[in-house]
Amino acid sequence: HSAVDVVFNALHGSYGEDGKVQALLEWHNIPFTGSGSAGSAVGMNKAMTKKMFDSHGIKNQYSVMVESGMIQNEPDSVLSALFNSFVMPAVVKPNSSGSSVGVSIIRKFDDFYPALYNASQHSDEVIVEEYIKGIEATCGVIDHFRGQRYYALPPVEIRPSADFFDYNAKYVSGTQEIVPATFPDVIKKEIERIAIQIHENLGLRHYSRSDFIVHPKRGIFALEVNTLPGLTNESLIPKALRAVGSDLHHLVD
Repeated sequence: HSAVDVVFNALHGSYGEDGKVQALLEWHNIPFTGSGSAGSAVGMNKAMTKKMFDSHGIKNQYSVMVESGMIQNEPDSVLSALFNSFVMPAVVKPNSSGSSVGVSIIRKFDDFYPALYNASQHSDEVIVEEYIKGIEATCGVIDHFRGQRYYALPPVEIRPSADFFDYNAKYVSGTQEIVPATFPDVIKKEIERIAIQIHENLGLRHYSRSDFIVHPKRGIFALEVNTLPGLTNESLIPKALRAVGSDLHHLVD
């Protein structure tokens, strides 16, 4: 491995994005792009991300964690406890899965168990959280760009054609991605500030992208952080780079 100058990590999802490949490369002292093993592991684990948000005063949705085994073995008690503690609609998602796989919005009791069971197939734990209706936004952060230690790219506004930005909307259907976003300047600046705070608090490296929802009355909620965001031409960081007169080639250089 001594012949390797640097590993360019463009893997997504489990193993490539959750700190495992990063730990292997760190063990062998091989330089690589993207965040280290610790920040990657936290960023991929939605419950740990939420704990980090809470400890740094970053607003996020109310949520409850359920073990997948309980969903499969004691469905009735899990269902009644959850349904009694949540105002509908709610969001059900696997704790550790990328690309919105296994995520559902629940509007009525009958939808609850199928959604829980589906999410439990993708992770050992399932998160149920309040559904906040608002406009989705995402904001990339780059290290050492244009003379700044942490540089926030302009937030991208996401207006899905479907009800929410699910796997299909992300990769298939006609979702509108507006950059720069149409939010008021004060909201844009705050999204940029929180994205930098998340990047810094998690000790992320090189580049990251945080996702938000903006509620008209309740303000900005942090949803999650992507420690290894996509770098295709259609991906959100390259779109934001082009909006500030840069591009992916420049970032890679």
